[in-house]
Amino acid sequence: MTEEIIIAGFGGQGVLSMGKILSYSGLMQGQEVSWMPSYGPEMRGGTSNVTVIISDERISSPILNQYDTAIVLNQPSMDKFEPMVKPGGTLLYDPNGITRHPERKDINIHKVEATSIAKKMGNVKVFNMVVLGAYLKTKPIVKMENVIKGLKKSIPVRNHKLLPLNEEAINNGMEAVEKTLV
Repeated sequence: MTEEIIIAGFGGQGVLSMGKILSYSGLMQGQEVSWMPSYGPEMRGGTSNVTVIISDERISSPILNQYDTAIVLNQPSMDKFEPMVKPGGTLLYDPNGITRHPERKDINIHKVEATSIAKKMGNVKVFNMVVLGAYLKTKPIVKMENVIKGLKKSIPVRNHKLLPLNEEAINNGMEAVEKTLV
């Protein structure tokens, strides 16, 4: 099993953190992992993406031209990465701020209202964990126990009090993801 993922959005949406948590989760499962971030010089608001590969076999290169899954969190990322999803692959997106929804008929398309869910939870910073939960529901490539270990590894110790909130956000994302038909 090899899963090649691109997670893309604006800086400040937790794109890199989501990739890091997925990567640590794969490591906790004894899998081979590649985590390759890419971002502009802006602190927040610039484009940001991360390529994550989780595999049972050695990973030959972290550079990809096509992805099994694209997690898209803004319109520029939709425009850039929708065409790069392999036929039969998956595109997951939050429709907030998306002006042109996915149009391909040869991929599986899922959406999650992560922005709304995070607002209802009272903490917009868990947006990325809602999205992560939606992804893990559509592609359960890592076990939840390893995701929690990955969270603990990624979040500074001073913020471990937020682990239950993050776990709740993941569960809410799992419940809220919807398959869409084009």
